[in-house]
Amino acid sequence: MEEARRDRTECETLQRALSECHQRFGPGATRDAACRHLNRALAECLVSFVCPEESEAVRTLCGSGGTRLKRSQCQQAQLSLSVCISSHQPD
Repeated sequence: MEEARRDRTECETLQRALSECHQRFGPGATRDAACRHLNRALAECLVSFVCPEESEAVRTLCGSGGTRLKRSQCQQAQLSLSVCISSHQPD
């Protein structure tokens, strides 16, 4: 429970930082470049918060190349993560 609270706080902090970044830079390529790292970090945080096991499996199995078995496990982990994310989206 403590870890979930910490993860949520981290995501909220990233969301505020991204919002502030968007306020500092007008729409366009400059904003995209300046805020890209925050956008990616927030996306990864939210996915990890909503689907922690699946997200961790993708990080573990897909982080580097490997055998055919590992690539197959990576693809399965990616599919499981996709299903998890889809299950949290409104119909």
